Amino acid sequence: MTTGVDLGQPQAQAIRSDEDVVRVRQLVRSVAVAVKLSLVDQTKVVTAASELARNTLVYGGGGSVEVMIADNGRRKGVQIVFDDSGPGIPDLDLALTDGYTTGGGLGLGLSGARRLVDEFQIETSAESGTRITVTKWSR
Repeated sequence: MTTGVDLGQPQAQAIRSDEDVVRVRQLVRSVAVAVKLSLVDQTKVVTAASELARNTLVYGGGGSVEVMIADNGRRKGVQIVFDDSGPGIPDLDLALTDGYTTGGGLGLGLSGARRLVDEFQIETSAESGTRITVTKWSR
């Protein structure tokens, strides 16, 4: 299957509209297929990416995402970095609490997205916005 995407290079996508959220999901799926994630793991990483892209749009006022193939020498995976210049997350502990959502997304919240991936890192401040890096590895 040809995606028209150079999977050897990180792929950047602006997140400014609902259509961009759909494009993020498509891009993540194409990379997940390329690294041979199982169908279950493809679904998990696409769902997490969809939630995080929606959060970037709604709470961060838009931003960008970079999707790339991760390789740790033993296996490959998908690494996704979401960036926004929004107001940051005022109470990160609360936002990472299971079941916490302010509505509008899939209802997963950050904690749900975190559970769907293998690695989850978040940096947030009122000055610089929010950066979330997630990785899903092949099994």
